[in-house]
Amino acid sequence: MARQSREPGGPVQTERMRLDKWLWAARFFKTRQLAIDAVNGGKVHLNGQRVKPGKEIAPGARLSISRNGSLWEVVVLALSDQRRPAAEAARLYQETPESSARRQAEAERRRTEHGSGWEPAPRPDKKDRRLIHRFKRGAY
Repeated sequence: MARQSREPGGPVQTERMRLDKWLWAARFFKTRQLAIDAVNGGKVHLNGQRVKPGKEIAPGARLSISRNGSLWEVVVLALSDQRRPAAEAARLYQETPESSARRQAEAERRRTEHGSGWEPAPRPDKKDRRLIHRFKRGAY
């Protein structure tokens, strides 16, 4: 069983915790079930090894997380058994500089790939539909 300590006025801190619960608390996944599915699907590696969702992790562990086409390489700094706001959750891990640079380069490539921000035309409104119907009936 994992040891627990309580900071004054803070949540219970543990020395070890389940990987899926940490991924949820660190806000990499919206639900624990999504975290479990990602770990089972090979999207999360602990210290370069494929693991199960119940694997216990501790501070200092290195995680590779593949999510939405991006690869996050992070080092676990702290554990929390509660899901906190994003600003607090970001303090639970530190992303490696190589990972951050790679994700930014990928985001920039996607932006340039889409060009000048072209967006498809909106759906026709009532007036446009009437004009389309008139045109199809040959009223013009």
